[in-house]
Amino acid sequence: MLRLLLPPNLPDAAIRDAISIKVELDLKATPRPALFAGLAILQTLCGGAATPPPFIQVSREQLRQLVNSLPGQPVFGWLREPDKNILWIGPRLRGVSEFLAADKPVSSADPVRAPARRALPNSSSYHRGASADEPTTPMVVDGSEHFLAISLPSREHSGYAAALELVKTNSFTLEPANRKWWLRDRHKVLNFLATHRGALETEYFAEFTGNFEKNTANFAKAEISCEITAAGADYALTLGLDAGKVAADQLRNAVATNRGYVEDNGKIYLLAPDTLEKLTRAQRILAGGGAAPLSARRTHQISSARISEVDELITELAPDFRPPASWRRRAEALKNLAKLEPAPLPDDFAAVLRPYQQLGVAWLWHLHRHRLGGILADEMGLGKTAQAIALLSAIHLKPQAAPSLVICPASLVENWRRETARFAPSLRVFIHHGAKRLARTMDATAHDIIITSYGTASRDRELFAELDLACLIADEAQHVKNRRSQNAKALRSLRAHARFFLTGTPLENSIDDLRSLFETLLPGMVEKLPTGLKADERSFQEERLRIQTAPYILRRTKLAVAPELPEKIEQVIYCEPSARQSALYKEFQLASEAQLDELAGKGASQNAVRMATLTQLLRLRQICCDPRLVAPTATADDSSKLEAFRELLAEGIDDGHRMLVFSQFTSLLAHLREELEEQGIVHCYLDGSMSAKARQAEVDRFNDSDDVPVFLISLKAGGTGLNLTGADTVVHFDPWWNPAVEAQATDRAHRIGQTRVVTSYKLICSGTVEEKVMALQETKRALLADVFEASDAANAKLELSDLQALLRD
Repeated sequence: MLRLLLPPNLPDAAIRDAISIKVELDLKATPRPALFAGLAILQTLCGGAATPPPFIQVSREQLRQLVNSLPGQPVFGWLREPDKNILWIGPRLRGVSEFLAADKPVSSADPVRAPARRALPNSSSYHRGASADEPTTPMVVDGSEHFLAISLPSREHSGYAAALELVKTNSFTLEPANRKWWLRDRHKVLNFLATHRGALETEYFAEFTGNFEKNTANFAKAEISCEITAAGADYALTLGLDAGKVAADQLRNAVATNRGYVEDNGKIYLLAPDTLEKLTRAQRILAGGGAAPLSARRTHQISSARISEVDELITELAPDFRPPASWRRRAEALKNLAKLEPAPLPDDFAAVLRPYQQLGVAWLWHLHRHRLGGILADEMGLGKTAQAIALLSAIHLKPQAAPSLVICPASLVENWRRETARFAPSLRVFIHHGAKRLARTMDATAHDIIITSYGTASRDRELFAELDLACLIADEAQHVKNRRSQNAKALRSLRAHARFFLTGTPLENSIDDLRSLFETLLPGMVEKLPTGLKADERSFQEERLRIQTAPYILRRTKLAVAPELPEKIEQVIYCEPSARQSALYKEFQLASEAQLDELAGKGASQNAVRMATLTQLLRLRQICCDPRLVAPTATADDSSKLEAFRELLAEGIDDGHRMLVFSQFTSLLAHLREELEEQGIVHCYLDGSMSAKARQAEVDRFNDSDDVPVFLISLKAGGTGLNLTGADTVVHFDPWWNPAVEAQATDRAHRIGQTRVVTSYKLICSGTVEEKVMALQETKRALLADVFEASDAANAKLELSDLQALLRD
């Protein structure tokens, strides 16, 4: 967030005690503590100004103090190579510190402030010469609308090279007699000033003669105009260029012909390219993202769901514009959650909610009141269910005819019933599942909350579609990320005052998951992507989608809001394959490569190759876990992971720990059950084939009895919707592509209510595909790091090339 660029003539400038430094400071970023001392000195050098000027001039002693305040910090660079850091050698900055020695004569001058731009004497031939006290001279601009005469700064000036490049690339010619660079074409002069007038002031620190100021008094900069009017529940937003009384067709013609100015009644309006670019981008975004020419004035219909996104856009375009009060209230509430009104909750319910949960409920309540929706994406274990039930309690605090509907995986229906009875016992709850289901739509009005599963909701779509729902809540909303699935279609057919999704992983495969979720959550807010997009167009659309959806996603991490939660320790245990395991792995790997080469030689489709690749990878991963999964003649002793698990198991039980063991393979869990039974270890078991009733019975058994030390769980069946804080050890027998899924599984134990440190072990067969999977997890995490934190960003889609790379040595 801080860059200090030093001039290439530092040795000479240090002798003269006149060192020009370019300052780059991002005031929006939170500074690292290591920069505080340097920032304090920098502020002193700038006369206490909160925002430093782009260039400052300092003495040798002042630069020495600045360098000494930032030891080892990668903030210094050379002006000619701004992206490269100057190397620190111990406490010394190479190529800099040697010229700042304290034993040399130093200036006693006060910190030098960047001079304010001022008009020079009224003379077109004025040129300020150098003096002993001021050895460098600035750029000087003289002229009118018909010509420009620019005197470059002295060669010793740090900005000389950039200034020379500027005039050379803009058709200026040097007149040797007076060493000025001239431009004598009115059209070129006006285009140059439209493009570079701002940069001359803020980047080149040019000084303008009084003659120039007088001759250009009739110049003005065309600004972006903005108007907002209410249009029912939505708004009409008009954006355009404000250039006096210049007609719209004249502005359009100037833009179309790349003319940087328009004229009206003796007034010249400069059309700055950065202003036109901002307006073009804004109109493109408001029009849905398609490539469209700039319009001098255009009106857009803005739905209430887009207010937050568009408000950010308007703030950038027209900072002084004041939108209507109703617009401001909606926009500001989502920008500053602290200003949200609390939801009307019963006192006993509000008392059990943590502060961050109360804030989450206020966020949900605000969106519900404005007929919007959102994704509560808090990290696993922070109580998304409790916050959702609080919203339902607020909605149904007063009796009303419209019920609310909760849709969740079948395995969580009973959990929702229990949690609702616990937090809001006064709510009338009906479980629409199995044989006990509503027969008629009118029967729904007798209940406040109806809880059903995704499968049942799809089958009874026509019944639910006739209801006017007060609220729709979809738990584990990754079940509707496929817009073509029956689950997604069923949700889109429902009518609700507001819709909310609960999920710790709003991104499971790619950022397109967000588009699918919001097509169901806030219909019409995001547009469908056109086909055949180029890479830059797709990047634009993805960035726009991130900006659009961000105000409607609330995510908090345990580290941020529950610092009292015990530590989570993650440890990788590398298992050296046994001889039999290693030989079997190599045999299958060679056979896999041969099969894929054969498919490629026969011209098989990419989908066929992908499926074959996945099958081969499955076999290799199973060998890593236990060779018995692919070779019936193998024995338990051939699995190095099983041996490592035995050690973890024995040590854990001896120390009084309770353990959750996750695997993607139910066949592996079967072997582990046999192992536990042979050792006489009591255990619980859960996989996807079990009924919701049997599932809940196993969960209750583990939670209610400390005598059960081990719970074997299928990763997909038990990775979500369970509270197992009785365990303090988690074992992942095999890694999954998506580390967020593993994190969710670990968070069955590491969640609110846990009082002990949770240790998570990941068993990895060294030198195999499993090590590559771990590396791939990190790569995929980086792909979406700008959308969510690392745990969510890891969920990028696996390409065929990713999969094939895993098969190779």
